[in-house]
Amino acid sequence: MRRVVVGVTETPGGMTALHRAAAEARVRDAELWAVLAWQPPSGEIGSRNGCGPSDPAEHRAAAVERLRDVLATAFGTAGPGVALAGLTVRGTPGAALVGVAHEPEDLLVVGTGPRTVFHRLVRPSVARYCLVHAACPVLVVPPSPLQAELEAVHRRNFWRRPLDLGELSA
Repeated sequence: MRRVVVGVTETPGGMTALHRAAAEARVRDAELWAVLAWQPPSGEIGSRNGCGPSDPAEHRAAAVERLRDVLATAFGTAGPGVALAGLTVRGTPGAALVGVAHEPEDLLVVGTGPRTVFHRLVRPSVARYCLVHAACPVLVVPPSPLQAELEAVHRRNFWRRPLDLGELSA
C-alpha cells in the first residue's frame, strides 16, 4: 500500500501540511501516516545521565495525547477521508520522518517553519534535512497566506501600532 507520511506539529504551518498530505493521500489512494517526533524535555543527553525525568513512558504517553489532539483539531470526528495511522517516534523530527518514509514509493510531506534569521540559527530546518536524506519524494508545503497576515497583526499589536483602516478594505 502506498503511504503519504506527514510530520505533525500544532502550528498553523503544521496544520497546512497535514491538510495537504490528506489531500495527496486521497488523490493517490494511499494511507496517511501522521508522525509526531518527540524527545524527553531535557533532551537525550539529560535522560541518559539521570539529570532529567527518567520515565520515557510518561513522555511517550504525552506525545500520543498531543498527536490525538492535533488530529482531532485538524479533522474533527469526520476524519481525513482516507485510512489514517498515527505514529509517535522518539527522536529529532527530520530523522524520525526520514526513518518512517523509507520506501521509494512513499511521499513525505513537511511544512516550512519560521524563516527568520533567529529561528534558522536556533533550529535546523526539518524540511531541508528531509530533502537531503529522504529516499522518497518530498513535498515541502509553504505556510498558509493567512499565517503571514496573522504574524503581521501580532507584530502590529506588539509594537502598539494603530490599525490602518485602509487594510480592511481588501
